[in-house]
Order: sequence, then C-alpha cells, then structure tokens
Amino acid sequence: MATLRRLGDSFTEGVGDPDPTTGRERGWADRLADALARADPEVRYANLAVRGLLLDTIVASQVPAAVRMAPDLVSLCAAGNDLLRPGADPAALAERFEGAVSTLRATGADVLVFTGFDTRESPLLNLIGRRLAAMNDHIREIAHRQGAHLVDLWVMPPLADPRARTDDRLHLNPAGHARVAARACEVLGLPADVDWHAPWPHAAPSTWGRRRAEDARWARDHLWPWVQRRAQGRSTGDERRAKRPDLAPVAGP
Repeated sequence: MATLRRLGDSFTEGVGDPDPTTGRERGWADRLADALARADPEVRYANLAVRGLLLDTIVASQVPAAVRMAPDLVSLCAAGNDLLRPGADPAALAERFEGAVSTLRATGADVLVFTGFDTRESPLLNLIGRRLAAMNDHIREIAHRQGAHLVDLWVMPPLADPRARTDDRLHLNPAGHARVAARACEVLGLPADVDWHAPWPHAAPSTWGRRRAEDARWARDHLWPWVQRRAQGRSTGDERRAKRPDLAPVAGP
C-alpha cells in the first residue's frame, strides 16, 4: 500500500482550484493523488500544506509529521513566501530546503520537488525574478544531489500565460493546476488527464484601456490587501489547519 504526503504552502494546498462538489481547494496535489489512486486503489494520501507558510515553519512542523508517517512518496514545495520578503537570501533558504529533502530521503521515501514557474507575466512575482531564478538553480542542484524527482515549472511555457492564474495573478487557476498535475504525472511515469504542453487557444489582443483597468482592479483587490497583511505581520494561513492532516484513502475526507 503506497502512502503519500504533500508538504508546502498555498501552491500545494491548491489555492485557486476550488472543488465545486466540496467547496474545498483541490489543486495539483489532489489531482496527482487521483492519478496515483487509479494506478493503485490502495493508495493513502495526506496533504499538510497551508497557505502563507514560510520555509522554516514547514520544515519545523510538516517535515517531522511526514517522517512519522513513513510515506513512500513526499512532495515538498516551499520558500516561495520567503522570497517575497525583503532581504530574502536564496542560498540560505536553499541550505535549509536541502536539509529537509535530506531528512525525507533518509527515510527511504521518494521526494518530489518543484522550481517556481515563469514570473514575467505576473507583476508581483516578477519583482523577485532574480531571487526566484537563483532559488530555482539551487533546487535543481538539490534534486540532483539528493536523488529527488524534479518538476521544473519554469520550463513549462503554459504557466507563464496569465490564463494559467487566478485574478490575483499569483496563484494558479484550475487549468494551471491541471497542467502541473500532468507534468508531475509525467515525471513519475503516470498517465495524465491533460497535455501540459498544449498551447492556450488564441485570444484576441486586449486594449490598453482594458489592461489599465484590470491593473487598477488587481491593485485594489489583491495587491493592497497583500501589502496590508505584510505590514501587520499577518498571513492568509493564520489559524488555518491542513485540509488532509492524516493518511486516508484518496476518495476519503
């Protein structure tokens, strides 16, 4: 019986991909678990990811919990929220990230790690483009050294398109999460539901006025609230619990 653990922040929690049947965030991780369960119906799955968490919190709380459950496969995607903080040091983050990967690999588990995706079409993320590029290089090297599976999101052109993201321009939407799940399936040698390589349908060009109106709406509805939370030391994950804290059948709660 295979056991799976997902560790990380909003990306792995599935923010941006609500399940219409449950109202709970689905995301690439749940989609990948579905694919694994089709290959092995006895798979058990837990998802500890919580939006807004920093790397050190994930390492301190989620990694030990994963080790205790002795999983066969663990995914770890973290440090994105750290990179948004002023003065973030990718090299220092990478050292702590590799420590977590090493701890997980020492249990005998396979580990799946991710780079960040192309930020050039996301104004907020593009502010940290150099840090993200450096962190991506570190993650690629860590995957090689530790024998981890690498899902390199940066080289997935569809994720650079705004149509892969929600209105906040930060999180992936259902179509974006589906592409990530398909890429992860490919890395693990599983059949996927969609072709992650497929280009988006042709879209009519937007007018300058419409783009400026969209920028203003984004700044009001997403950027300003984000700035306020940072100034107040708050996170969208405050008081939130993991959606699947215990190993259970994929179709279970």
